[in-house]
Amino acid sequence: MELAEIKSTKNKEKNMAEHGAVRIPNQEYKERAKKAAEIIRREGLDALIVNSNEADYANARYFSGFWPLFERCGVAISPTGEAALMVGPESEKFAEDRSKIDRVFVLKEYREGADPSYPELHAASYRDVFAALGIAGKKLRIGVASFLDTSVIIMEGIREAFPEAEILRADQIMVELRSIKSVNELNCLREGYRIAELASQQVMKEIKPGMTELQMVGVAQRVLYENGAEYEGLPLYVFSEKSTRHAISRSSYRKFEKGDIVQLNLSAKIDGYSAAIGYPVVLGRLEGKRRDVVMFGLEAHRWTERQVKAGVEAKSIAENFYKYYVDNGYQDNFVYGPLHGTGMIEVEAPWVETSSEYALQPNMTFQVDTFISSDTFGVRWEKGIAVTEKGFDILSPEIGTLYELDF
Repeated sequence: MELAEIKSTKNKEKNMAEHGAVRIPNQEYKERAKKAAEIIRREGLDALIVNSNEADYANARYFSGFWPLFERCGVAISPTGEAALMVGPESEKFAEDRSKIDRVFVLKEYREGADPSYPELHAASYRDVFAALGIAGKKLRIGVASFLDTSVIIMEGIREAFPEAEILRADQIMVELRSIKSVNELNCLREGYRIAELASQQVMKEIKPGMTELQMVGVAQRVLYENGAEYEGLPLYVFSEKSTRHAISRSSYRKFEKGDIVQLNLSAKIDGYSAAIGYPVVLGRLEGKRRDVVMFGLEAHRWTERQVKAGVEAKSIAENFYKYYVDNGYQDNFVYGPLHGTGMIEVEAPWVETSSEYALQPNMTFQVDTFISSDTFGVRWEKGIAVTEKGFDILSPEIGTLYELDF
């Protein structure tokens, strides 16, 4: 074999040996419940319930390692750190096999959206769950996190079980727990970014005029799974021309044409952690005003990097980021702020916005997400970083090259 073939074979063998090897250890899940219990006691709560669904599984998976399918799930935690996983009627065995929490309860409140009644099922209630965790009493103070993802049915179930309880929104507890990442969490993110870049480079090798956006999504998916991703970290973005103006969107059957701007935002999920990178690719040469807009986006991306350091007020970064657009004549192209949190979900709290009242801390993780839009196209330059005392560590491969492909 020639040298290039030997290297390729060795890389494939290495990837096979390490496939799925980067993970959160079981002990860390127990430590998370204990940390939550400290906050529960500090906040004067009798219990914390976090709820999740298939799309935003993060809060329940943070404690349990469980990612629901079709149905919802939740985790209840006591002030002593005892925890229980709550799942829908069809997920019991699935949850028992995957959960890092030993106690698993089936509650109808977590059933799927088709709303089956399960007349033969003898389901548990929130009272049963709390009793197993040693939580007693009627006039309880119950914190509920994932408020946006707590359905009316779930909330009604809690109220029915504890009609005299005070139910409080407790999303801030999960933001506090999840904002500062552990070494294992950072390793999961780094591995995800590595794989996302492999997928991005392969797409650029195979893309050509006449192919569709969705064909390139297929190429990216193949590379993600071959190299150890458990899933895509977000619905993979391969947008072209007009659809690149979409801040969020889905790829389509549009066929690429020579001269197109194509936006790649590809992401790999590693043990629940989602790592995305994004940059534009041009099917030809980019010139004139279009090039100016794209390169200003990259300049704004690099400006943001220079502001990041532990102790810096998030609000000030956001305010000056918008000012940077205004001062350079791009205020009409501004869409959103410079950074957003990342971790289990590619976009998670906290955001860096002009209303943000907190300072950056070491091991906070963010996407430097620089999106700029015009009337006919938009581009996003995006990568993952971790805050340090003196600045930041790049978790992903560096971005900053404008790829102009020849056809």
